[in-house]
Amino acid sequence: MQTAKIISLISAVSIISLSVQAGEEGVVSLFEDSGITAASEASDATSPESDGLFSFLKFSLPDKDIPSSSDKDLPSNVQDTIKLADRGDVKAQLFLGYSYLYGENGLKVDYEKAFDYYGKAALQNDPAGLNNLGSLYYNGIGVKRNTAKALVLFSKAADLGNSEAAVNAGFILISGNGVKQDKEKAIQYFENASSTDNPTAKFMTGYAYYTGKLRPQNYVKAAPLIKVAADAGIEEAQVVMADIYINGRGFPQNYNNGVKYLQEAVNQGNTDAMMKLADILYAGDKYNKDIEYAHVLYNLSAVRGVREAPAKRQMVESKMKINDILQAQLRAENYQSKPSKLTQYIRQTFGEDIRSFF
Repeated sequence: MQTAKIISLISAVSIISLSVQAGEEGVVSLFEDSGITAASEASDATSPESDGLFSFLKFSLPDKDIPSSSDKDLPSNVQDTIKLADRGDVKAQLFLGYSYLYGENGLKVDYEKAFDYYGKAALQNDPAGLNNLGSLYYNGIGVKRNTAKALVLFSKAADLGNSEAAVNAGFILISGNGVKQDKEKAIQYFENASSTDNPTAKFMTGYAYYTGKLRPQNYVKAAPLIKVAADAGIEEAQVVMADIYINGRGFPQNYNNGVKYLQEAVNQGNTDAMMKLADILYAGDKYNKDIEYAHVLYNLSAVRGVREAPAKRQMVESKMKINDILQAQLRAENYQSKPSKLTQYIRQTFGEDIRSFF
């Protein structure tokens, strides 16, 4: 897990219920003049596990920046680090927030202390502290869950330029999860973050241009953005990238590249890619015909609940010899999906189908 993952929620709406809960007194000033409206009180009562959005914490430092007891800028003794944090050292505060949240670096899990130390960093306008405190509010860890307060904190973090913050703001606003839905504001966040190297932001921005939803349709703008996301390992971007190449939208038509991206998404367990690739291989008009592998893909899709897959599997099977059928079945049985870390994070945090938000 990562320590300072900044998730941002900036909106043009205003908080209607920001009553202070026990343990929150120290951070109440963060919510003054926030200008954000919670969609309803009921949304905060929902457990994050049942939401499908932000049910998995991700903090904003890359792996190499996760604080550890060997950090040369921090004391080796935890008690000295606590003293340093209490004197206002942000790095020490983030270290302790992370350590208490996950029970690492010789400390036991203590969500209230994690909340306290992230709060101290947030009060110093540190983007990581703001983000992580927002994550605790959103997930109800160490404090009563409150999406509106999380939105305020993520908003502040995004204003400080963190792309992860802008992405998370975009997803919350595009879904209307606990706040008033604002798709236009959401795409603005994605666009802002897409100017950085954030692949998720690039995909969401590119997909808006690709579909003509929320932005005028423009394949030339869409294709390069989506390619970055696909090459970073986002499965849904790989599926769209295949469509771009197969149909020559934004990039010159190239069936080989289209099949390559479909196969990459198949390797991650994407059933949309499985069905598209199987159709291509069965037809044999855009790529070399491969009925056996088409059967494998239809078989895998059928197991994963794709409605039309069983009938297509049967259709292909009727044209195969028994030995080929048995070989295809063995290949399907031995298949194992290997989703990228980025795909896993997106699935756990934003859901299985982020294109559906459009």
